[in-house]
Order: sequence, then structure tokens, then C-alpha cells
Amino acid sequence: MTPQPPVRTAETHQERLGLPWWAWPASLLIGAILATELALGVSGIPNWLPYAVLLPISVLLLVPLGRLRVTVDGDEFLVDDARLPVAVIADVVALDAAGKREALGVGAHPFAFVVQRPWIGTAVQVLLDDPADPTPYWVVSTRRPVELATTLLAVSRRARAAQAS
Repeated sequence: MTPQPPVRTAETHQERLGLPWWAWPASLLIGAILATELALGVSGIPNWLPYAVLLPISVLLLVPLGRLRVTVDGDEFLVDDARLPVAVIADVVALDAAGKREALGVGAHPFAFVVQRPWIGTAVQVLLDDPADPTPYWVVSTRRPVELATTLLAVSRRARAAQAS
């Protein structure tokens, strides 16, 4: 019996905000340019040594950037290591590129929680209703903003209804 992938319902969302394909060759190119500079500029070291050191480092530096996960699971909204109980979500707004730029612009609140990736144009803005928390909202990059906003609203309404009863 083969393992089945997790069933995605209207109340779950999983997404990994990986790097675009061009980031990997660009990183290797930058590493190769730096290695060439070192090989030509520093005498007394073998020519292959800067390449053997800098090319793997240039790839390893990108690995953490592509590991960010955005998940709605149960009663929590998880963005990497940050956790938000869905019961404190007042509203969710799906943002296109212009909306994301405006939400992160000069009018942004200084206490806002922001997890954004510049290579992802869209995002969601999660407005909070928690008197104990000074954070007014979260802005989180996502490739599927409408799906994430719909999921968060559904889970939040369910959690608030359960609290009220």
C-alpha cells in the first residue's frame, strides 16, 4: 500500500516559498566571479582552491532562503517559526503586487509582522484583533493569496464561533 498525500480541505493550506530557478545559476555565477578574482589576485594558493570553497558556499547560502513554509493547520497560522492562533484574526486581505507595495511602503505600521520575499509579487494582509498583542497585522508573501485568504477566513470564523459558544 502506497502512502497517500495529505488531503487538502478548505481549511488547510500548505505552501513553500522557494526560490525562482534563476537564483541558483546566478548564485553560482557570482561565486565563480569571486573565485576568479581571488585566484588571479592572491598568489601562493592553488588556482582551484577558491572555486572549491566559494562555489559550494554560494549554493549553501541560498538553501535557507527557499525553505520558508506558509501553513494553515488546525487552529494556527504558521509562517516559518511564527505561530498565530486563528481566533485572533479579524480579517484577511489578498494583495496583488501594487497592494503589497502599498502595505509595505511608507505608511506601514512599525509593529507589523512582515515576512516577504521580493521575488514573490503577491501577499496577504492578516488583520488582528488581539488587545494583548501590539502587532496590528501580518503581511506574508504567498503565490496563492486568494486561496490563503479564503482558508484563513474560514478557519478564523470557525474558531471564533467555537469560542462564542
